[in-house]
Amino acid sequence: MANFSKSNVPQFSVEVYQNEYLPEGGREVNGIITVTSTGGGTTGGVPLSGAATSHAGGGAANAAVVIMVDCSGSMDYPPTKMRNARDATAAAIDTLRDGTSFAVVSGTHVAKDVYPGNGRLAVADAQTKAQAKEALRRLSAGGGTAIGTWLRLADRLFGAADVEIRHGILLTDGRNEHEAPEDLRAALDACAGRFTCDARGVGTDWEVKEVTAIASALLGTADIVADPSGLAADFTQMMENAMGKEVADVALRLWTPVGVEIKFVKQVAPTVAELTGRRTEAGPRAGDYPTGSWGDESRDYHVCVQVPEAGIGQEMLAARVSLILPAPAGGTPQTLSQGLVRAVWTDDMVASTSINPQVAHYTGQAELAQVIQQGLDARKSGDFDGATAKLGRAVQLASASGNEDTAKLLSKVVDVVDAATGTVRLKAKVAEADEMTLETRSTKTVRVKK
Repeated sequence: MANFSKSNVPQFSVEVYQNEYLPEGGREVNGIITVTSTGGGTTGGVPLSGAATSHAGGGAANAAVVIMVDCSGSMDYPPTKMRNARDATAAAIDTLRDGTSFAVVSGTHVAKDVYPGNGRLAVADAQTKAQAKEALRRLSAGGGTAIGTWLRLADRLFGAADVEIRHGILLTDGRNEHEAPEDLRAALDACAGRFTCDARGVGTDWEVKEVTAIASALLGTADIVADPSGLAADFTQMMENAMGKEVADVALRLWTPVGVEIKFVKQVAPTVAELTGRRTEAGPRAGDYPTGSWGDESRDYHVCVQVPEAGIGQEMLAARVSLILPAPAGGTPQTLSQGLVRAVWTDDMVASTSINPQVAHYTGQAELAQVIQQGLDARKSGDFDGATAKLGRAVQLASASGNEDTAKLLSKVVDVVDAATGTVRLKAKVAEADEMTLETRSTKTVRVKK
């Protein structure tokens, strides 16, 4: 395990959990990579006041936030929804650290720069926050929904600011009906790697897969706020988390020897997120996987590789995992920390057949997220036997892993007869908000008890 530290830059550490022993002929090597970031003036998401911190250490002067508020016609039904959205945005603005660049975008079938309104970002202080909250009073509902246009405007606004940490907050209450799905996909492709974005659906008339796809593409979080009165607390929490980010664009770099094939790379805590297809080449036999921005936090990644066959007693480096901070203009990338994934061939059956507890746990958590999605899709399509089997397996996995939050959400969709065996009955009536909450939060995992 290696560390990188510097004044005002979080210190990163990498720990590798694996069973390196393979039987003769064994080829698959799994490792759970725990990445922890501490220090650097971060407070774990609690807003800071005062002077900004230095380059790569984030800080107010090095961060920008764009809040995108759905102002389509449906936000007037009920009228409290628009009022709660305005109040929530005001609460988020209050949470901005002085010195942070920011803007507010009104989103309908077109996107409008509501504040500051000059195609640029404002710098947060008492005066600009007051002006922004005054501008919110002019927000009204009317028009359609074309989320791609909102994201592209946010990207242009971010482009006008010389900052490293760029974070979007997006609120929608409806489906993306006024642009083609490929237009939204193209906007996400254009914005990926340029800023991160948390996405929220308010009420129950939006499409879970749309909102979660936005958050996934832009390395943010997705959630449901079923009752609009909960928006202010949620927006405040999101902004506090954004203000706690200190380092942007950290990459997980995987170097593998000749003959080693990468099967998958995924984040497995605090949520499951597939990264395999997001690799960018980084030199001979090395590739970078994006992890977004970091504050004081810890995340787990699952790396699976296939190594060439080798004889008993042989060992090899299966992969080297590094955390990379991108190069400043004209500079060289910095290695923040490193860990090694190994393979050792043995004829000791006990050693080669034992499964590392971390690997077993997160394999189960990834399956849990998958079977919930499959079960809900089956239920919607009328395949009730398939839904019962998948959601029963989900109950079994949630129970075995101690994922109590997911178990509670599942119990609102199925009646649990026996959690240990996954015996369940589908509920005859399920509140739409309960089903959407389960689907939206299905990728949230619990960490292995170490």
